[in-house]
Order: sequence, then C-alpha cells, then structure tokens
Amino acid sequence: MESSALVYIMLTAVTVGLACCIQNKDYVPGHISGRRPVGTYTGYHRMQARNAVAEVAIYCLLAGVSACRIAVGNDYWVYRDNFKLIAQNRYVSSEFGFNLIVGWMQDLFGYDNYLPIFGLFSLVTVFFLVKALHDQGSWYVFSLFLLMTGGYYFNSLNSVRYYLALAIALYSMKYVLRGEYVKFILIILAGTMFHKSILLVIPVYLVARWLAAVKLKKWHCVTGVILIASLILAQDLYREIIFYFYPYYENSAFDNGQISYANIAKCLGTLGICAVCYRKSLKEDLMNRFYFFLNVAGIVVYCCGSFIPEVSRVGYYLIISQIFLLPRLLADMKKGWFRNLCIAGVIGAFLVYFIMLLRGMYAVDVRLLPYLNWIFN
Repeated sequence: MESSALVYIMLTAVTVGLACCIQNKDYVPGHISGRRPVGTYTGYHRMQARNAVAEVAIYCLLAGVSACRIAVGNDYWVYRDNFKLIAQNRYVSSEFGFNLIVGWMQDLFGYDNYLPIFGLFSLVTVFFLVKALHDQGSWYVFSLFLLMTGGYYFNSLNSVRYYLALAIALYSMKYVLRGEYVKFILIILAGTMFHKSILLVIPVYLVARWLAAVKLKKWHCVTGVILIASLILAQDLYREIIFYFYPYYENSAFDNGQISYANIAKCLGTLGICAVCYRKSLKEDLMNRFYFFLNVAGIVVYCCGSFIPEVSRVGYYLIISQIFLLPRLLADMKKGWFRNLCIAGVIGAFLVYFIMLLRGMYAVDVRLLPYLNWIFN
C-alpha cells in the first residue's frame, strides 16, 4: 500500500474519533416518530449542540475528500466523457435527472468543466449518508465505523449515480418506519431520476416493514420459500425483466455470475447476532425487526441471485441496514464478557474487511487508490 492509502485510513480514524463525541440514542426515537413528546423543551440542549458540531465536522471531512478527488474510480473518466455527450445533447444511458443537472452545471461552469459536477454529487451523497446516521444511528460512532469500514462511503467515490441512490434509500428508511409511505415513495421516485434501480426498494422496504409489524404465520414462511424457489427455478424470467430496464448489462463484464462470499459472511454474522438477541432486542422492536428482514432478504439475494448482473448493487440496498442493526443489538446486550466478545468480533471482522478493501482498491476495475485530488495533484 502506498502513502495515499493513509488518506482513507486517517479519514476513518478522525471521523470515528469525532463521532465519539456524539450521543444520539435519546434523540433517535423522536427522529423516527417525527414527533416531540408534549411539554419537552423545543430549543437546543447542550448535547444536541455538541452533536451538531461533530456531525458538521464529519460531513465536511467526508464531503471534502470525496468532492476534491480527481481520476479516482474506474468510471471517473467514463463519467467525464458522458458529461461532454450530455452537453452536446447526444444520447447517454443515464437517467434524465442526472442528465439535466449535468447539462445545467456545464451551462453554469462551462463545457467539460467536470470538477464542479463531481463535487456537487459528492456533497449531496454525503449529506444523505450523514443525515441517515443522524436520524437512525442510536449508537452513532459504531454506525459510522461500520459505514466506513464496510466500504459504503469509499465505494461512493465510484459509481456516482448508484451511490447517490443508495444514500437516498438509506435516508428514506425513516419514513418507512414512521409509516409515512407517501413521503417514502415520493423520495424514492425522486431517486429514480439518478438511478432507476432504487425502485426495487419500494416493494422490498414496504414488505419488510409489514413483516416487522405482524406476528409471523406459516403462510409467511411458505411464501418466502416459494420466492426463494423462484429465484432458483425462474432465473431466465428474472433476467428478461432486468435486461428490459438495463439491456446493456446483458453479456457485459457485469453479467459474470459472481458470488459475493464477503457479503454472505456479513449477513450470516448479522443474523447470528440477531438469533442471540432475539428475545431481548428483536422480538418486539419494530426498527430492529425491519432491519432484520432486510438482512434476510439480503442473504437470499446474495445466495440465490448470482444471475443478477452487479448483484451487490441490489444487495447493498438491503444489507446497508446493518450499520444501524448491529449497534442496536450490541448496545442492548447484557454487559459482560459475552457482549464484549461480540463487540470485539464485529469490530475485528469489519477491520479485516476494511484492510481487504484497501488492498483491492488498486485493481483496474476499482481504482480507488491511489487517491488524487485537484488541490495537490
């Protein structure tokens, strides 16, 4: 690993250090419900002010590293070429909202002035990530640690449109939990202007929310088994549907049938902790159950959906909920050696994954390292 990898390591260390100052547990129920208890103080408490300062600092660091990058990501120059085609009113496969903003930015800053465009999408993507942590991160520092070491932030330096959609999906979870389904659907529809794959979260998130609120019966399990069987037996039908929306993925480099063993391991580990914590933290807790069912769907997708091109892009919509679920489960465990062992195990596993991620960033199909920016390079 060369020296620029230290940028990512130091960014992770500094932002996690800042997150240690954030105590968010008492405020998450209000963020999720959307209501203040009657008679509560409507101003800012000292803790809220401290939280806000730390969160703004975290946002500035994450957005700064992302917005100032240049030639980082295997599709960086592909996006630059597409920006030029959009300015020339020529056809590109990206969604109309993305094309509209790119065209407007080039009218404003000049033809082929691509740095402000990357900068704008970085600012917006990181905003939704940090806002989601603010609203749903009961154990904020742990959730941020998982966001960083799990690769979600660093991968957002690549695949600009998709990771904006993923950040929007993560943010939208609070509206599903509130039961504000119209707001949720409107936000997701807005996200389709940048990446239409986000549409799949509408049925999946709504079904997960419904399952979280009901007592499971036999017919729920039978339906789940039928769905899993369909993923195995009706792959050609699913592929026809996928290629109707994404015809350029068929027989492409993305249509390779790879199985993501790392993400399967993440899901298995998460579901294992869910089993341990079922009675105390999962049986009646709506938020935890919602995240749990998303992870169940995630492991099904990763185990049975290898026929889906870029299956991780589907799976990430589901398993990114781990950044909220794992800290909530671990925080509710009875204090003692077993809880400490589980916390150490999760931290150790994600640190190993982070090291593997850093080593893989030099690959030609990733190219997140070396890190270059337009300030010094």
